[in-house]
Amino acid sequence: MTRARVVRMTEDHLDDKALREAGEILKRGGLVAFPTETVYGLGGNALDPEASKKIYAAKGRPSDNPLIVHIAEIGALDRIVKNVPEKAKKLADAWWPGPLTMIFDKTDEVPLETTGGLDTVAVRFPSNKIAMHMIRYAGGYVAAPSANTSGRPSPTLAEHVEEDLGGVIDMIIDGGQVDIGLESTIIDFTVDPPAILRPGYINREMAQEVIGEVTVDPGILPANSNIRPKAPGMKYRHYAPKADLTIIEGEPEQVEAAIRKLADEQTKAGKKVGIICTDESAEAYKTGDIHDIGNRTEEETIARHLYEILRDFDDENVDVIYSESFYTPKIGQAIMNRLMKAAGHKVRAAEDILSGQNQ
Repeated sequence: MTRARVVRMTEDHLDDKALREAGEILKRGGLVAFPTETVYGLGGNALDPEASKKIYAAKGRPSDNPLIVHIAEIGALDRIVKNVPEKAKKLADAWWPGPLTMIFDKTDEVPLETTGGLDTVAVRFPSNKIAMHMIRYAGGYVAAPSANTSGRPSPTLAEHVEEDLGGVIDMIIDGGQVDIGLESTIIDFTVDPPAILRPGYINREMAQEVIGEVTVDPGILPANSNIRPKAPGMKYRHYAPKADLTIIEGEPEQVEAAIRKLADEQTKAGKKVGIICTDESAEAYKTGDIHDIGNRTEEETIARHLYEILRDFDDENVDVIYSESFYTPKIGQAIMNRLMKAAGHKVRAAEDILSGQNQ
């Protein structure tokens, strides 16, 4: 296959001809990468089992990891979902279109190849205008995981997509940098009370304000290989840089001292070190490739730049990465969920490092 054609546009200046072309590619069973408000998605016809197989093959993604079906009209649910609970309707009224995915019992219209063999389907109505128009031109149902090689950091820029998938897909729509930078919140409505399967921009408190009690699935945090994933990202290591990533937790000053200690040790051992820090701590580090992810009071900035920084470290060929933890109030759980998966749940306490205790 030749390299993917790249077309550029913005939400304010849509290229209708290119969007129609993208829709035709998807109708024919091809693959198109496109921007959403969360990350770039790799789109295929959600109702075509062969297209879903192509998505898994292009990404190198395990076939039991469900795909999310993207729609551009609320009425599109009728064809693919058996029933929509009242609580789900309320949440849709509040947050669709937007960074929210909801899981329902599927109809026979949705092939098992799209749902990872499950009798449920994950559905999202993105707010990005490029995505909405493309989905409509494609027939209304586009299956789309993140547009990256499976396991790598998700793409927040079209260049990331081109780097990973440019040689194996048909088209890339370049809509610039995404707004949020973390995948959508996933809430399962096949259980009562509804359960968050993946944290995102819409946190538990925000959902509970609309529909009452919402639980958090225990599969979110532990790396349990025996849990069959009900939603993308629950089972497998995701978002990972090539280097070994460790999260350092503790009081800020201790974290800074611990990372300095580890960076000095690794540098003396001949390793190239990467450090993820914030505006508040950047000056504390003198050794290593230091990447400032933003101000802790601006957590949206941290979220938007997380994957980009992880990819930058790949380009810089670092051997090890140490990251501060980011337990921010609104989307801190989502940020830490992604960071933990990127690190393979490798976390060390600053206090232990400073006292000389082993990992």
